[in-house]
Amino acid sequence: MLFTRRSLLVPVSVATLALAACTTTPIPPDQATAPVPAVKPAPTPATPTPAAPAPAPTKLQLVPSTFAALPGWDRDDVRAAWPAFMSSCTVLIKQAIWKESCSIARTVNAGDDQAIRTFFEAFMVPHQVVAPDGATDGLVTGYYEPLLRGARKKGGAYQTPLYKVPDDMITVDLASVYPDLKGMRLRGKVVGKKLVPYPTRAEIATSELKGKELLWVDDPVEAFFLEVQGSGRVQLTDTQETVRVAYADQNGHPYKSIGKYLVEKGELRLDQASAQGIKAWIAGHPTRMQELFNANPSYVFFKEERLPDPKVGPKGAQGVPLTPQRSVAIDPSQLPLGAPIFLNTTQANSDIPMQRLVMAQDTGGAIRGAIRVDYFFGFGTEAAENAGRMKQRGNVWVLLPK
Repeated sequence: MLFTRRSLLVPVSVATLALAACTTTPIPPDQATAPVPAVKPAPTPATPTPAAPAPAPTKLQLVPSTFAALPGWDRDDVRAAWPAFMSSCTVLIKQAIWKESCSIARTVNAGDDQAIRTFFEAFMVPHQVVAPDGATDGLVTGYYEPLLRGARKKGGAYQTPLYKVPDDMITVDLASVYPDLKGMRLRGKVVGKKLVPYPTRAEIATSELKGKELLWVDDPVEAFFLEVQGSGRVQLTDTQETVRVAYADQNGHPYKSIGKYLVEKGELRLDQASAQGIKAWIAGHPTRMQELFNANPSYVFFKEERLPDPKVGPKGAQGVPLTPQRSVAIDPSQLPLGAPIFLNTTQANSDIPMQRLVMAQDTGGAIRGAIRVDYFFGFGTEAAENAGRMKQRGNVWVLLPK
């Protein structure tokens, strides 16, 4: 399994969408007319029966548009997006629809802004994503690659484990039995002759997985947030090396937002339920930390990877390294994984426009719906701060080959 994404932020209402290849056009309602009386000195004009409301589209709409209609397209430095696009093409080129454009992309000068812009305009068409209810905007959040301090052995400050995938966890690919459930997996363990759900976070916290520790870190809060981000780095103080810990699997329980939990309990206001706000609440209520964590029964398991080049991001769900500020996570049941996306939103906790070309290279348990984007800020303190505050509205266009 590859890097997956989740969000701590309280979800904003966005429609759940189903992917469609073309625009759905509502059928106009019939117009019924009341009958005119047969004999009257002065016939009264017929009064039309109020028309029934047009049926709402039931599927996602991808409405063809133009590059001229993309806000800020002519101002974006598309050279910054080109490496991410070429990474996507290493996978997309295997699909017939992308083969020609990805092949031609290899001939484009990566340092020539105009050449790159001309390529996209010549070979692709932007399609605006429209929700079934007609909405054209949705939620844009952010994520990052954190750095934790740890050790290979438990001791001193290093008391919080990061677990590897347990040997007794069984994963069933439901599509092998029910083809309609493609991409769906069932996780559990065998007890007697039955497959039962795998332990929840609360159960795992009571030493359910003793002996399956991958590494030990010094901060349980940062360990929880590492699961939310899906991948990160650990600076090992006992061996003086830094390694990457990547998403390997999860326990099969649905992700639940701890920010939403605190809002529902009246502990935080909606506008306070950011990563920074949640951490501040934990600092003020240390005895309730595990209660809060247990509100999310989902638990992420990790695998260790070498970090040969610190400038290269972790791999996303597409299987290619993420590019800071040019990679995003999307719902792959709604939008094509790997495709270029033009994003029109604003900077974290700001009204300053952020309009740029990005690549849909990742997914996440909390990323659901067509107009739902999680923006990868990269690695470091600034990336963490921006990701924690990012909860903006935005519009999305998908670029598809002509």
